[in-house]
Amino acid sequence: MKNSQIIIAACLSMLIFSCGENKEKTQAPPVAEVVVNTPKFEADSAYAFIAKQVAFGPRVPNTAPHRATGEWLVDKLESYGATVIEQKFAADAYTGETLQLTNIIGSFFPQAKKRIILAAHWDTRHIADKEEDPTKKKQPIDGANDGASGVAVILEIVRLMAADPNRPDIGIDVIFFDGEDYGAPEDEIVTGDASQIWWCLGSQYWSKNLHQAGYSAYYGILLDMVGGKDARFYQDEISVYFARNIVNKVWKNAASLGYGYTFPMERSAEIIDDHVFVNRDAGIPMIDIIDFSLQDGFPDHHHKLSDNLEAIDKTVLRQVGETVLRTLYQE
Repeated sequence: MKNSQIIIAACLSMLIFSCGENKEKTQAPPVAEVVVNTPKFEADSAYAFIAKQVAFGPRVPNTAPHRATGEWLVDKLESYGATVIEQKFAADAYTGETLQLTNIIGSFFPQAKKRIILAAHWDTRHIADKEEDPTKKKQPIDGANDGASGVAVILEIVRLMAADPNRPDIGIDVIFFDGEDYGAPEDEIVTGDASQIWWCLGSQYWSKNLHQAGYSAYYGILLDMVGGKDARFYQDEISVYFARNIVNKVWKNAASLGYGYTFPMERSAEIIDDHVFVNRDAGIPMIDIIDFSLQDGFPDHHHKLSDNLEAIDKTVLRQVGETVLRTLYQE
């Protein structure tokens, strides 16, 4: 993703934020410590899921690698026991192209009434628009971190939970959104409807066309760029606005695991990501775990060809995976 520091109120009339010029400290309220036993998150397994996605080639909509990756994701979810729905739809891109997109939804433990969404986007950026070399700007990226890392952490979580007889009595709905990263470069002027948001096409569609009539969930966790070296996951304004209690819960769990440095108890700016539309249009509170800060913005490899396997840190994958697992097992 995504255009950083976009003023959400300008394009989403229902959102009004007052963003300070500096990071704002957010103190989680004291909560009694609950000891839970979770499966061991295997970072090597998550890394292998990233490598598999990257091996298909850039997962750009309307291409063979994109189609092959989608088929693999469906097979993988079904192999862990999910009931899978492929939500296929067409969407116009800022380029004038029509993209053939698929949101992949895998539902686990259908008997559970309390349901939680784990979401990530599975497509990759069609251009490396942040490269300084103009000969590289039009090349698609591997998206090892921006896309594949979130998918991989979720796959490892559901692999573990599906095999655990002592898992909590909750349902997990995995949503792999498509068309998240096909937005216009920041320096490109796009004519037409100024209110149109070209990012997050899959979540925009799903949030207005739920895969099941009357579907709802207790909350959702979006994972985006969760495997990069030196990652820091600040609390973005959208997450805090719509789901402050979930933010507090997740960041407190990270701190209790010793990962407070990776999950600072500090705010970042508002940001357009898939959780915006799940919150706004579907009415389901969803937080975003994403490597973005007010001071530094996105990681250096963001929308560059260097977003490859060398950008991935297994330690970060493990920290994110363990934090999300602890959160789920406390439900």
